[in-house]
Amino acid sequence: MYYPFSWLRSTLRLILFLVIFALVGWYLDDMLFAVAIGATLLLLFNYWHLYKLNRWLWHSRKMSPPTVRGVWEHIYEGIYYLQRRNRNKRKELGELVKRFREGSEALPDAAVVVDAKACIMWCNRLARLDLGLKWPQDSGRRIDNLIRHPEFIQYFHAGNYKYPIEVPSPTNPNKTFEYRIMPYGDEHLLLIARDITRVSQLEEMRKDFVANVSHELRTPLTVINGYLEILPIDEDSDPFMQKAMKEMTSQTQRMQSLIEDLLVLSRIEASSERIYENVVNVPVMLAQVEREAQSLNKEKNHTITFHVDEDLYVFGVETELRSACSNLVFNAVHYTPAGGEINVYWQREVNGAQFSVVDNGDGIEQNHLNRLTERFYRVDKARSRKTGGSGLGLSIVKHVLSHHNSRLEISSTLGEGSTFSFVLDNELITEKL
Repeated sequence: MYYPFSWLRSTLRLILFLVIFALVGWYLDDMLFAVAIGATLLLLFNYWHLYKLNRWLWHSRKMSPPTVRGVWEHIYEGIYYLQRRNRNKRKELGELVKRFREGSEALPDAAVVVDAKACIMWCNRLARLDLGLKWPQDSGRRIDNLIRHPEFIQYFHAGNYKYPIEVPSPTNPNKTFEYRIMPYGDEHLLLIARDITRVSQLEEMRKDFVANVSHELRTPLTVINGYLEILPIDEDSDPFMQKAMKEMTSQTQRMQSLIEDLLVLSRIEASSERIYENVVNVPVMLAQVEREAQSLNKEKNHTITFHVDEDLYVFGVETELRSACSNLVFNAVHYTPAGGEINVYWQREVNGAQFSVVDNGDGIEQNHLNRLTERFYRVDKARSRKTGGSGLGLSIVKHVLSHHNSRLEISSTLGEGSTFSFVLDNELITEKL
């Protein structure tokens, strides 16, 4: 136990010890020699205790210190106190590490910790099972030497971990893993691998189902629509039949348009065409979109103005970019009230080539903006049915832009209008053909 005045008592004892030798020396008429003898004995005493301290620290198996008195008692007690405190801290830290490891072992995902040199520092049980890692044999080995898929290596060294990547499992090609990397601490990375095989299979099944059903429905609808067009409808015929024929024609055409959009969406999702293989003459493409927009505009009487940089060409898939641009322009024509103003821009900006459609329509409430690119999502279901919208236009735009490494930006104010825009990176901008 620590006593506040222990050092004062020890100092007094030291002074008393030297005073005794000084008195003896004064009595024998050789004070200096007597004090020297006392100092020598004191030095030997302290060296003896230093020797005992060294043996206790490095060779003794006992935690408790030797029994001594004086100032050395307090030194031993202080060291013993520090040892106990450090032992308790190590015990607490050990319990914390144990709980962390138990928690990480309970994770449903494979987890691997790597350092700044990509060397493995730790991995959990699922990482050993799913990724084929061996612990502790693989400790210190580079992760890119063990997971050798080219897409993973490119993703790992690119350093852009904002989005995950999906690649086959290194131990089972029939499994698909989603890899996500999160930097943390002092230049450390946490790699999380999640088995998404079932999700990928369901997504593929959905894509195949939509594509197959859309394709199978296309032929009977074309036949039905063809017969409806050739059926004679006289002005003197039953008004009910006239209305029925007109409504059937309208609905079959609407369903046919929906199926065409589903097929377009399926083709875009399944597309493997590389965006850097072809140059798109965007000004010519937009000139065709403008002519089609003006044809749709006969009843609405909008003022549609295209502002196009004639020298701005990009790499990409022309059919997809045309589908995206036309959907944004046609949506503005359909949903802007009659007599409105629509401006379409294609121009170079600092961060790339920007396409934007600006209208002065009714605007969209903020709670709808994040869901506009969902399939079949409608802000106003009644108005969408009236205008014949399929609810797939912006979803098509979203997939096209994703294929071209871009995204749709939407801003809108109620009563003032909306702006739909996207930017193609500077890397996609090229010279004229």
